[in-house]
Amino acid sequence: MSNSLSTTAEKGKAKQPDWITPVPRAREPVLKVYNSMTKAKNDFVPMNGRLVKWYNCGPTVYDAAHLGHARNYVTQDIIRRILVDYFGYDVHFVINVTDIDDKIIQRARYNYLVSRLQEQTQALTSIIISNVEKAFTSYLHSKLEPSLPIISNRVKTDAAWTKACSERDENLLMMSFHAPIEIQNSAFEGLLNAKKDQVENRIDQPRAHALISSAVDILGPWLDNQYKSEITDHSIFRSLAAYWEDQFMADMASLRVQPPDTLTRVTEYVPEIVAYVERIIKNGYAYSTGDGSVYFDTRAFDGAKRSSGDGTDWTHAYAKLMPWNKGNKELLEEGEGALSSGSSKRSAADFALWKASKPGEPAWPSPWGPGRPGWHIECSVMATEILGDNMDIHSGGVDLAFPHHDNELAQSEAYHDCQQWVNYFLHTGHLHIEGLKMSKSLKNFITIEDALKLYTARQLRLVFLGQLWSAKMDFRESALAETKTIETMFDNFFSIVKALITESKSKGVPLDSRHHYEDAERELTGFLHQTQHAFRTALCDSFNTPEALARLVQLVSRTNVYLSRGRTSVNIRVVQNVAAWVTKMLRMFGLAEGSAVNAGPAYIGWGSATTDDPESFDREAVLLPYLRVLSTFRDDVRRLAISQAPARDILVLSDRLRDVDLVPLGVALDDQEDGRALVKLVDPETLQRAREEKAAIVAEKAAKKAAQAEADLAKKRAKLDGAVSRLMRWSYGSWNEDGIPLTDGTGVELNKSRGKKLTKEWEIQKKLHTEWEEWVKTQAANR
Repeated sequence: MSNSLSTTAEKGKAKQPDWITPVPRAREPVLKVYNSMTKAKNDFVPMNGRLVKWYNCGPTVYDAAHLGHARNYVTQDIIRRILVDYFGYDVHFVINVTDIDDKIIQRARYNYLVSRLQEQTQALTSIIISNVEKAFTSYLHSKLEPSLPIISNRVKTDAAWTKACSERDENLLMMSFHAPIEIQNSAFEGLLNAKKDQVENRIDQPRAHALISSAVDILGPWLDNQYKSEITDHSIFRSLAAYWEDQFMADMASLRVQPPDTLTRVTEYVPEIVAYVERIIKNGYAYSTGDGSVYFDTRAFDGAKRSSGDGTDWTHAYAKLMPWNKGNKELLEEGEGALSSGSSKRSAADFALWKASKPGEPAWPSPWGPGRPGWHIECSVMATEILGDNMDIHSGGVDLAFPHHDNELAQSEAYHDCQQWVNYFLHTGHLHIEGLKMSKSLKNFITIEDALKLYTARQLRLVFLGQLWSAKMDFRESALAETKTIETMFDNFFSIVKALITESKSKGVPLDSRHHYEDAERELTGFLHQTQHAFRTALCDSFNTPEALARLVQLVSRTNVYLSRGRTSVNIRVVQNVAAWVTKMLRMFGLAEGSAVNAGPAYIGWGSATTDDPESFDREAVLLPYLRVLSTFRDDVRRLAISQAPARDILVLSDRLRDVDLVPLGVALDDQEDGRALVKLVDPETLQRAREEKAAIVAEKAAKKAAQAEADLAKKRAKLDGAVSRLMRWSYGSWNEDGIPLTDGTGVELNKSRGKKLTKEWEIQKKLHTEWEEWVKTQAANR
């Protein structure tokens, strides 16, 4: 048949009508990225088709990661997921670990020397007390303001001083030790206790170790000044870095940050770093000094005229990201590290490519003598080794823009002799806590481990999604409260939709001969399509996740309005389409558990951490808990029916099934207006919390009722006791058959007036006793 048609067309006997090229009614949004290289949003154009080469500055591993790290790495993980899972790019994501650095060297030496002192200390001697006092005095004058008021060596501060100290040396207050003031006072208390122990001859080893532990943060620097040259074992530094690298990776996994495609460590690339520095020197942009160090020559580089092979001319430029900071001596010195002197530099802006190692520092061989890499050179070398002579994206925190990233750009463009080493620089904004910089002195320093004790990884992600990635972020409790509200809204939505889908499947194909696609369904489907376009537009606008998340919330709210019409009026297919797309987008943001698989009720919502393979679950382990509950319920109903128990007893069983038995299984039964319960699968912990809150309300009401009953009982007892006390006011000799006295204690017959009075009191007592018995019966019945 196909041959016949082809022949007919060739003979011209039949011709297709003209085809009209479609004209789009809505323009497809183009991805734009806020680029620190231009301080503007630029069209995103990768150099190699769909492949995106991305290098991200990783951690310097010497301490616990904090909430600022979480904001940085989770945010970049979200952007990475958007590029891969939404826009369909193939991303090669490289991250480094700085495992040799001034901070690591200092911290490792401090830890080692203090540990060695503890091992060598056998008793609380005058020598160890004297050494702690010397360290105390040294720390006081080197770390704290000379103007700080000291009362008997105990530090006294106020808010103004703390703020001034923070502005003078923020890194000091960011240390993972304690704030300097707390360090000083801890050592002071330790010394007081140690001297008291010595006077009372309590000089055993545990008390000596207690003194060292109280002063560990002041002993480290003091011991380092005396004994650092004795440390020659590289493993001391590598062990510290390896430990904190493991902790960092564990924190990232807890936050659901995807591991990098390639992970690099500085200590594994030292030979490549030496070769890299040699080439920069050869190109004329670096110089070695007499002390064995090598510095980048910013004056030789900045403004150097260059020409490419195709005749294009350009000029090298230093500090492309923040040229206004070129002369900022404070930032330049900070970028060189605490152990650098820089005395042999030609210019204040020059920075170390290779540092001559001093005693107590790790060293590697080089043409300039034993030394170690400078901080900035590591990223240039490792990125070049993995990604080549150019990359699409380089990212990191905004605090690294100058001098670290500007120095990276300069030395890399000097090495490759190119005009532009990075095309897009992405800098995540600062994180503040309740409007303030995070620091130990302000009591708002939060490690990732501590944050995950207060909030879930999903809640932290939602908070970060609610902020523009490039803007300064203020982490507030109010934002967490709003996030939890949004999370609950999604929870409830998914729970209801999954329950309706399951119920619809159990009913089978409807037999009412109606399509159930009326105005309401058309309107909801149209709103879904509008949301999808607006969502894409938001993400194309430099990954505007706050706007994208808001669109998802609006779509769920609109769908909830549709669902409020009642289950019989719902087109489940329309609702399922909405829920499936919302699920896909939330999963794309990294908010869901498990892996993405075929759509269905089980894969609508946040997902589960268990395997997604439906054939791999243990049927007995999964089904038996539910079957036991149902079997027990059936047995109890049969027993009541056989005994012809009242209907109220069966209703009690039904409520127990709903409120007690099914809760640990994560099953919620919502009673509906048509008499049939809506079955929902909900997180068991959520149901348990709801049950406990309900039980607390019931218990409170019961306690109030019991308290009132006790008060009523006390009143009745008092009244009854009063009547008895009146009857027993005197002793009597004889009584009639009702217990009414006839004679007094001496046997004399009571007069007529006295007998009438006693009879009247006896009748009052009898009435009270009868009322008492009735009240007790009523209370017992109510229980």
